Amino acid sequence: MPSEKEKMLAGEPYDPSDPILVEERHRARRLCNRLNEADVDEVGERHAILDDLFGSLGANVTVEPTFRCDYGYNIHVGDDFFANYDCTFLDVCPIRFGDECMLGPSVHVYTATHPLDAAERTSGRESGAPVTVGDRAWVGGQAVINPGVEIGDDAVVASGAVVVDDVPENVVVGGNPARIIKEIE
Repeated sequence: MPSEKEKMLAGEPYDPSDPILVEERHRARRLCNRLNEADVDEVGERHAILDDLFGSLGANVTVEPTFRCDYGYNIHVGDDFFANYDCTFLDVCPIRFGDECMLGPSVHVYTATHPLDAAERTSGRESGAPVTVGDRAWVGGQAVINPGVEIGDDAVVASGAVVVDDVPENVVVGGNPARIIKEIE
């Protein structure tokens, strides 16, 4: 029988109160606290914390404080990644960013989801779906990317957008729910 962690990573319903998952979330919180408290001039220390926290880390990565995540090991960022202040990643499933991605302040990326049926939802079980963001994507401040979304290369997500569907490459999306505003030539 698969463990609760294996179910979580597969996007299947799982019990988040599993002791292993609870400890892994506590570990991520401790690392986030260290990252958020590290001095701006401690570039090497900040990188070492991110390297310990994230599943994979490209070169030249900047994550401004405050940053929050559930597990950390499900977050994968490419080279030249930049996340501005106050970003939150709920990473029960993988979150993958390509190279040269930029996130504005308070961007939230959610892989976690809950059942629509109230009885199932109140049981405490949850599940997730991965999020993928392509190369050179730009996500504006206070945008929300929901579970299962894929954002294409060179796409722009406008500030405040709520992304619930896949975003093709070379477009600008905005609104709630996010819709294509224009194509980028």
